[in-house]
Amino acid sequence: MEKISKSKIERYYNTTDKALEIAKKSVAKNKQKQAKEIILMVECYLADSKHFEKNKDFINAFAAINYAHGWLDCGARLKIFNVKDNRLFTV
Repeated sequence: MEKISKSKIERYYNTTDKALEIAKKSVAKNKQKQAKEIILMVECYLADSKHFEKNKDFINAFAAINYAHGWLDCGARLKIFNVKDNRLFTV
């Protein structure tokens, strides 16, 4: 079984950070309230991930990053974010 390394976590942070920045700039018209809720959840999960990583709990750090990105994908699929990049979002 492959271990979750610090470098793997960093790669996922970078991907999710990029996606979050794009999502923040791509909120669909009349979807600001929903976008704000999703962005808050993403930011909370990213903070949780950093906390887990700091405590060397890489499994939960990795899980929290993936939850964060899942929220972004959900926003993309529900057209709360007008995004097209299929490398960063499930579109």
